[in-house]
Amino acid sequence: MARHPGYTQPMTAISPGTAPARQLCVVVPTFKERDNVPRLLAKLDAALSAIAWEVIFVDDNSPDGTWEVARQLAQTDSRVRCIRRIGRRGLSGACIEGILASSAPYVAVMDADLQHDETQLPKMLGLLQSGEAELVVGSRYVSGGDTGNFGSTRLGGSVLATNIAKKLLHIDIADPMSGFFMLRRDRFEQLAPKLSVQGFKILLDLVATAGGKLRVVEVPFSFGERQHGESKLDSLVVLDFLGLVLAKLTNDLVSLRFLLFALVGGIGLGVHFATLYVGLRLNLPFAEAQGLAAFVAMTGNFLLNNQLTYRDQRLRGFALVRGLLMFYLVCGVGLLANVGVAATVFDQEPIWWLAGAAGALMGVVWNYGVSSLFVWRSK
Repeated sequence: MARHPGYTQPMTAISPGTAPARQLCVVVPTFKERDNVPRLLAKLDAALSAIAWEVIFVDDNSPDGTWEVARQLAQTDSRVRCIRRIGRRGLSGACIEGILASSAPYVAVMDADLQHDETQLPKMLGLLQSGEAELVVGSRYVSGGDTGNFGSTRLGGSVLATNIAKKLLHIDIADPMSGFFMLRRDRFEQLAPKLSVQGFKILLDLVATAGGKLRVVEVPFSFGERQHGESKLDSLVVLDFLGLVLAKLTNDLVSLRFLLFALVGGIGLGVHFATLYVGLRLNLPFAEAQGLAAFVAMTGNFLLNNQLTYRDQRLRGFALVRGLLMFYLVCGVGLLANVGVAATVFDQEPIWWLAGAAGALMGVVWNYGVSSLFVWRSK
């Protein structure tokens, strides 16, 4: 039978899949955990045999190919998914993306280093399903839990950070610094817009943001020993922690990135004054000395911001050189404003440090505004 030229073949309805709906999603942020991924999957398979579950590995483009291993596993196991993040770094952001990518009603977060006790997951899920809790925390500091092979320095730092968080943010759980927890996804959806994508303490952020409106139960677990790879936490995590605490104290009016940028700016101001002083002692005209000081401070600020403020988007190799040149280019307007304002103030009131500060402040306002837009951005 002839068909009309405008005839369109009706769409065939797609029947739903036969796989059971996932009740639990385990989100695992990874960076250079290639050897641990298969072992963790095997452990989850054994611990969750009676549960419909899935695991989402959220990898920050690991140079060791962790994401490749996760993708290979996903080809043969439908319970495995992988999110490969390009140009984005940080545990908190990875956890947020992974949780929001799941449709399971319950989500757990755990590390890939095999230090968290996966055998506790069924118990944690039972507490959520019964309605006894909305958030279940794997705790090292309640009866029955322990910190494993923590050294005295690491243990002291962990206890100190926990006490600071509990007192300043009025958090009433024993281990707000834990990276092992499970919660209802609908409750997470409500809190997600107010969470920071920077830093490493996603649980602390969750509890502080909830403001006591989450029913929390803690279950003890023993912190295990890392089997492969090395810890990604460094001394800069202290800045992340302090920044997160201050952000929550100010109701998120002050962001962690702003605090780090301000810290770097304060250091840069010291460099600026030192260079300006030396330039004037060498009998350079004020405008030239101010320009030199601004250039030196700007270079130092770029390098420090690359290491601290934007370390989740840190530039390396040729990208570092290109970023520095771009920074010089976009901050050129700020430099002209810096020198112009400083020279004007110096003409009116010849106090070198006052004029230098006025010019530096003008430059910082511009530099902060353009840095994220043009220099540190998703690569």
